[in-house]
Amino acid sequence: MTHLSQMFFLIALISGVGFFIYNVRKIFRNINLGRPIDRTDDPESRWALMARVALGQSKMVVRPIAGFLHILVYVGFIIINLEMLEIIIDGLFGTHRVFSFLGGFYDFLIGSFEILALLVIIAVGAFWVRRNIHKLQRFWKPEMRGWPKNDANYILYIEFALMVLFLGMNAADYYAHAKQDVALAGAFPVSKNLFFFFDSFGIGTLQVMERVFWWMHILGVLFFLNYLYYSKHFHILSAFPNVWFAKLRPKGELDNLASVTSEVKLMMDPNADPFAAPAPGAEMAEPETFGAKDVFDLNKVQLLNAYTCTECGRCTSECPANLTGKKLSPRKIMMDTRDRLEDVGANIDKNNGKFVDDGKKLIGDYISAEEIWACTSCNACVQACPVNIDPLSIIMDIRRYLVMEESAAPMELNLMMQNVENNGAPWQFNNSDRLNWAEEA
Repeated sequence: MTHLSQMFFLIALISGVGFFIYNVRKIFRNINLGRPIDRTDDPESRWALMARVALGQSKMVVRPIAGFLHILVYVGFIIINLEMLEIIIDGLFGTHRVFSFLGGFYDFLIGSFEILALLVIIAVGAFWVRRNIHKLQRFWKPEMRGWPKNDANYILYIEFALMVLFLGMNAADYYAHAKQDVALAGAFPVSKNLFFFFDSFGIGTLQVMERVFWWMHILGVLFFLNYLYYSKHFHILSAFPNVWFAKLRPKGELDNLASVTSEVKLMMDPNADPFAAPAPGAEMAEPETFGAKDVFDLNKVQLLNAYTCTECGRCTSECPANLTGKKLSPRKIMMDTRDRLEDVGANIDKNNGKFVDDGKKLIGDYISAEEIWACTSCNACVQACPVNIDPLSIIMDIRRYLVMEESAAPMELNLMMQNVENNGAPWQFNNSDRLNWAEEA
């Protein structure tokens, strides 16, 4: 029976980890559909930023209550899952609490894990109340209906269940050994008191319960691991590289378009011939494009941003355009980008590794021009994001496409640009009339 159990465990472990790797490879492929970008400068600053923001949660605690609760879940969940190493060894080799030889240190570890598990349960409960009973406004925006709303709750339910299973496993193990007058390695300050009624069960029942809880816990962890791919919770993995590759320059500094730079250099080169035919045997170069109309025109970091979005809504709650009732929601920009990227990935899977034009694009089919032009480019969303996502960069790239490729700027902006071109100023006054105000004075 033991060998059968070990075989089943090995199959479950390989299947769960294998399916996770399969899905993560698809995410890497989708991100690599973006344009290349070099974000490897100043590695020391990048490592320090990642340690401070992704690991240290420095931007989460700007809102103290949510930040404190998130740290409890984050630290508790990660540290408790260190016990997964013991569970994996026990499952593969048929042992029971293989690290018990650590003695007093093992007691400290298990006791600490139990306290953290209880804190995670409390924090998850608080998050559920804030989201579903208190109903914080940023969790009830239009883009949070349907799957995004349900997904957030599913994550809380799964984390709650995993912690209860962990404590239940420990409690059943503790009382089963206590009834046999056999010492059990580990300290159980939470489970033995939380599940005190287990003391009324027989030894056989407790042993079965311990195995059931043990299996449910490990299978639950493998299920949750693979649920990450379908969920916003993938950010627990992607937040670290996302912060590392974040822009280090001042937030208000916009990137120059390489295509525009190339055009300007061509204009400034007296020896350049824009109409020159390609060299014999060389292919005709594709014309330069400006801005982004689809996910293929965004860079890889922007696509990583889309997969890292936690849908927390801090960006939207800080956005002045959204606060004044305009349609723009920076969170929705990131969610729509991810949705389009996922649709493109599904298209590639369906067509044997090649993308077949589906007649859709990011701007128009997923994100509306009204949203794009509502942005004030104030960078409030970038500053507010706990994992350094940059919605503004996507907005600006789409704007560039609309202006430079589609000539689809709002009338007011077209008038301003026409005045700059004709008069050298945003106002509709001739250059010769600029000093008229001084003469009248």
